[in-house]
Amino acid sequence: MAAEPAAVGSGQRRAAEPGAAEGLRTPVPGRCGYFVERKKRFCKMIPAQGRRFCGEHGDQEEENDRKRIPCPLDPKHTVYEDQLQKHLKKCNSREKPKPAYFVQDINAGLKDATEILDEQQLPISSLSREELEDLIRKLKKASNGIKPILKDQKLSHQALQEALNDPKNGESALKHLKQQASILGNMEKLQLLGPGRCFIEFGAGRGKLSHWVDIALQDAANVHFLLVERATTRFKVDGKHRKRDYIFERLQVDIQNLCLNKVPILKKEKLPVVGIGKHLCGAATDLALRCLVESYATQYDERNEDPSPKRFKSDKTDLAFNNFADERSGKNVSENWNPVAGIVIALCCHHRCQWKHYVGQEFFRTVGLGPVEFNYFQRMTSWATCGMQETITEASTIDAKSKDQSSDTEEHDQVNNRIECSSDSLQGLLTVEERKQIGRLCKLLIDQGRIRYLQQRGYNAALQYYTDSTVSLENVLLTAVPSQSSVPQPTA
Repeated sequence: MAAEPAAVGSGQRRAAEPGAAEGLRTPVPGRCGYFVERKKRFCKMIPAQGRRFCGEHGDQEEENDRKRIPCPLDPKHTVYEDQLQKHLKKCNSREKPKPAYFVQDINAGLKDATEILDEQQLPISSLSREELEDLIRKLKKASNGIKPILKDQKLSHQALQEALNDPKNGESALKHLKQQASILGNMEKLQLLGPGRCFIEFGAGRGKLSHWVDIALQDAANVHFLLVERATTRFKVDGKHRKRDYIFERLQVDIQNLCLNKVPILKKEKLPVVGIGKHLCGAATDLALRCLVESYATQYDERNEDPSPKRFKSDKTDLAFNNFADERSGKNVSENWNPVAGIVIALCCHHRCQWKHYVGQEFFRTVGLGPVEFNYFQRMTSWATCGMQETITEASTIDAKSKDQSSDTEEHDQVNNRIECSSDSLQGLLTVEERKQIGRLCKLLIDQGRIRYLQQRGYNAALQYYTDSTVSLENVLLTAVPSQSSVPQPTA
């Protein structure tokens, strides 16, 4: 029997052993000869000329005396020790320069440590019967005067009719399409779909909502899209819509740190913005509201006492720049212009809200509530969508940062339903139906704080059901447009 050839390096020895045992292929010519045990295949990297192994596995060659060490920025890969400093300057894991629109915590809200509650707060399951009953009494008292039944605004839009009638779309895709169609229908009702605007999709994910807005606008002039998403996203759809007169730009930044006044396209074009979002999780909604009506609109008014946005002859509605302005005033549109033309956000995941970011803090204080009650109410909102079929303690400690601010592939309101209930201390105190009613009331109270926040800043804000609960348990849409009184009126 012929003798086995001698191995040149440990990498080759490792390649021979599993290859002989499992019948694996030999390394691809011109590729690294190192066998990756974890992947059960040979490395596919290209080695340097004259080398058997790639740079990552070069230390496997016996004739190579250079030492490789884990990269201090990301230990998942290694680097030659004598080239460490050179590598750190170009490593993909290095901290990259912040964009101009990045301003640390500009939309974060209060930073007073006395107002911030961390996870040290006791869970609902630790409350006694008397404490829980007292909490519910406070909830009902604070909710007096709030209309418990929202207006039904389940609309649609012709831009999605073909997709809605396409039999190739499954049940999951159809649910998303129905929601997107209703959101566009509500935008059309508020006269927000038109030329000369910049649409900002918060928690954009793949950008499907902007995709349909683009389809609905057809060939409208001077339309721009900003897709805000803090996470790297695969299978983006906005790349398919790069038309000559359209601009799709992604801003990879946390909403908390986004300063719209420093976004180049907004500084240049001075277009009114429309903030949109589909299932914008918890605190992300509060951050987006503050980003639009506080950080952006307020600073814009301070820096631009006499803005002069462009007008387009093709714009058939005089409401393009001044929603609901007084047409009888005879004023030029630009004089009545508002930097934020409207807001349309499908709400989601109230249990992810945080007091330090919540825009309705003033409202809570006016009804005798504070951060302690808010902490409990935001946890109790999960009762509305799952009938108390989850562990309150676990649901409240899910790390919101571990998930995208928005998702096109999974309904956020299903997260809690996957957590089994083990809160035995609350069993028997309330029926499932009572918990659902209390959960809905908690959601409504938190959303009412957002409405009051917008109203105080000159917006006509409203909540409505935009889709059926069988389509999505998170079926409430928040809309806001500048009110008549917030638009400059003609002098006598």
